[in-house]
Amino acid sequence: MISNLTPTHIHLLLNHFPTIGFSIAIGLFIGALVSGSDDLKKASLTVLVAVAILTFPTYLSGNAADLAIRNMPDVSRTLIATHEGAALISFVLMEITGAVAWLALWQLRRVGTVSARTLGTVLLLSAITMGLVTRAANIGGEIRHPEIRLATESTTLEGPIGREVAGWVNAEPWVWPSLESLHFVGLSLLIGAILVINLRVLGFMKQVSLDGIDRLLPWGVLGFGLNVVTGMLFFIAVPQQYTQNIAFLWKVGLIVVAAFNGLYFTVYDRAWAMEPGGDAPLLSKAMAVSSFVLWVGVMYYGSMLPFIGNSI
Repeated sequence: MISNLTPTHIHLLLNHFPTIGFSIAIGLFIGALVSGSDDLKKASLTVLVAVAILTFPTYLSGNAADLAIRNMPDVSRTLIATHEGAALISFVLMEITGAVAWLALWQLRRVGTVSARTLGTVLLLSAITMGLVTRAANIGGEIRHPEIRLATESTTLEGPIGREVAGWVNAEPWVWPSLESLHFVGLSLLIGAILVINLRVLGFMKQVSLDGIDRLLPWGVLGFGLNVVTGMLFFIAVPQQYTQNIAFLWKVGLIVVAAFNGLYFTVYDRAWAMEPGGDAPLLSKAMAVSSFVLWVGVMYYGSMLPFIGNSI
């Protein structure tokens, strides 16, 4: 049965996370604000970050689903274009919301509390994102259901935004090389932070303060965010060279698992309780090793995109 899954099936499966999953996260977060429970805040913020991670493959699979169904009968290309633009905007807001939620988690672990400003920002971004995600989901649901469409279809303002961004990336000769440079900078920030943190957990540099290493985390997340932005611009510009590229699919899968590894390591791992000179628990060391393996895999499949797949 798994072998019969198409990009459309995968997209239909994943798109429940940014809709239902995000609704659950917001409900938990509001409950945490009302009750004042730090444990509930941690749980709700974790779910928000997890949904943001899963929205990444959800958006990517949407482009593959588009190519698979656009020539089918009763499929509205106008609604496909509108859904594409609405999905892109909601994806951007979802990732920003996830980044701020991660910052709140880091702040909660580091100082034991989250500032009211950060919590208010998460709540505001969540409300906006929920509205955008709901709109994108409703439009997507109408694409293959003519019985629930309006009699007259029109592409809204956000409809062509994805193609306009793609045209800009492809038309300007300086954009692609600049994005590649920024992608490398982001990767350097990310891998540099991961390398130092994981080496410390594995027992190297025991004299280095964990508090000092902890300050590297936002830089690593900044690098990850920079790679997501530049990588998505590459994808939007030429999606056809990625959606059927097995190396790209492996890369995305490893990124998702590595992101969850980082989420666990940031929020719940006990290694951060170590004093200088202390030794990390065995589970922490296993997570550090798996982090190395996952990110090496991401870099390998990223390098192999032109060779295993059909990227240029």
